[in-house]
Amino acid sequence: MTAQRMLISAALLMCAALPARAASRPVADSTVQPSVKIMPTPDGVGLVKLSDEEWKKLLKADAYSILRKKGTEFAFSGKYWKNHTKGVYRCAGCGLELYTSDTKFESGTGWPSFWQPIAANHVRVATDNTLGMERDEVQCARCGGHLGHVFNDGPAPTHLRYCMNSAAMQFVPAK
Repeated sequence: MTAQRMLISAALLMCAALPARAASRPVADSTVQPSVKIMPTPDGVGLVKLSDEEWKKLLKADAYSILRKKGTEFAFSGKYWKNHTKGVYRCAGCGLELYTSDTKFESGTGWPSFWQPIAANHVRVATDNTLGMERDEVQCARCGGHLGHVFNDGPAPTHLRYCMNSAAMQFVPAK
């Protein structure tokens, strides 16, 4: 296990120890794609499995390209990189709550960046060997959608930078 993976694993375990506001919400909550059926899972996150054709029908073209085909936005082009409003960022595919504005920070990269997910079990980290480099890809734990990448150059307390694509998320302002 690389040092970066060990750091990410430790941070995710740290996040698991924090109170998970979203983990207690009902699995049926899908405000982003109301027609998506969420199968219950023991961890309360749920699971969404759709065919590629079903995803194409449900998602906007940019969200489909990123979530299902592992695309990315150009830096400084996404709608949330400069968003400073209080609220929650959800997966644009299945509605799972991913990040809060409380953990968002200005990374200078041009993508929305967070130092931790809303709950450790709401994201998965997988190895990404594309473009001739090894990176840690961040996926939605419910639908498996590609969200972005995580790097170990973020601020305290986790020192992680979850560098996300705006089109892969939907922002829900706090009431």
